[in-house]
Amino acid sequence: MQNTSFDLIVIGAGPGGYVGAIRAAQLGMNVACIDKRATLGGTCLNVGCIPSKALLNASEHFANAASGSLGNMGVSVGKVTLDLDQMMQSKSDIVGTLTGGIDFLFKKNKITRLEGTASIIAPGKIKIATGKDKGDYQAEKIMIATGSHPSSLPGITIDENRIVSSTGALSLETLPKKLLVIGAGYIGLELGTVWARLGAEVEVIEYLPRILPGMDSEVAKKFMTIAKKQGLKFRLSTAVKSAKPEKNGVTLTVTPAEGGVEETVRADIALVSVGRHPATDGLGLDKLGVTMTPRGRIAVDGRFETSIEDIYAIGDVVDGPMLAHKAEEDAVAAVEMMAGKAGHVDYDQVPGIVYTAPEIATLGKSEDELKDAGIDYAKGVFPFSANSRARAQGHPDGFVKILACAKTDKVLGVHIIGHEAGTVIHECATAMAFGASSEDVARTCHGHPTLNEAVKEAALAVDGRAIHI
Repeated sequence: MQNTSFDLIVIGAGPGGYVGAIRAAQLGMNVACIDKRATLGGTCLNVGCIPSKALLNASEHFANAASGSLGNMGVSVGKVTLDLDQMMQSKSDIVGTLTGGIDFLFKKNKITRLEGTASIIAPGKIKIATGKDKGDYQAEKIMIATGSHPSSLPGITIDENRIVSSTGALSLETLPKKLLVIGAGYIGLELGTVWARLGAEVEVIEYLPRILPGMDSEVAKKFMTIAKKQGLKFRLSTAVKSAKPEKNGVTLTVTPAEGGVEETVRADIALVSVGRHPATDGLGLDKLGVTMTPRGRIAVDGRFETSIEDIYAIGDVVDGPMLAHKAEEDAVAAVEMMAGKAGHVDYDQVPGIVYTAPEIATLGKSEDELKDAGIDYAKGVFPFSANSRARAQGHPDGFVKILACAKTDKVLGVHIIGHEAGTVIHECATAMAFGASSEDVARTCHGHPTLNEAVKEAALAVDGRAIHI
């Protein structure tokens, strides 16, 4: 007979949920993890971060081969054709391997896996009403890690056919001639890039007068210039009033953001990428009296505990950036504090990464934020066009920007646009975690030739002494 009583039950098996379950088991807790999906990993692994990166990688290889640019390096290829079915199968194979890996980790750590839709009926009591493991369960502590869902706009209904969310955009069966992307954030630009590389005409529609809201504006401006050269089109300061699916496409009605004459825009597919909202429906939080924030997220204290004792929440359902790695950090900190240990997450140092080509990575304060706060800062910028490894790899676009306190020289923010920016940023994350100054980074010996040398040079540039520019 299956055990129904646990020290901790985690609702949700995404990056936050499964990582929290594993860490709790390592700390000696008897743990169960519930998810409505038949596969583990949540949105990120099944229909989000991982399949999108698989398609970004495949589409970049396709674009490089199809463009003829490989010929400049002495690599000759014949006619390049797209096998979309095989590309999607490769994506699915990668996802399957990784979900199976989490299954193995659950077994290794003796975590009970439960499948079904769960609700909290009382403190310490959970009911799985539908799914493979229907029944009543109890636990000393409950942790909510249910993640988030794609948001839409008034007048737009996502049908995952002609009007798709990120989930639908990752599973298109045919290459659209034209794709409209509503929203110029991380997800919209990544998925727009995928389909543009494969041959679709892609137009990005954004309500604000800029792309990548919240990101350092200098970086966003640079990426937009590069993206235009890659064939993406942008329609900024534009409001989408409605979207109407049709037999052979979709029709959008748009107006200037400040109001004005309506215009009709047509395409094969419209991707709605205007953010995400916490997945808290059906959990029974209203009946329990769990306090919510004004933004509709679950309110928690410094220990990730909700207003109800022994019910915790982490990841996308609480405040902070909706990022997989942030959810993981939340989860580890939460269960460690449950076990009487120290746990902490510094939300000022959560990297943000856009996996376009070139990649964009950001950490800490942007230049815009420092200006708005009236903080005196020094700035160092170094272009990848002056970096020998970037040149050798054929990726000279972009730069590293380091922002340091004008008085103390402490690094306050790092912003990178360039090849492998998402990897390079982690040197800066470690430095900032230890309170490094730009001088500390500048005096750290960097291997040659590497992309990371651009970080050293940007740190030198804070003091006006970059070597290679």
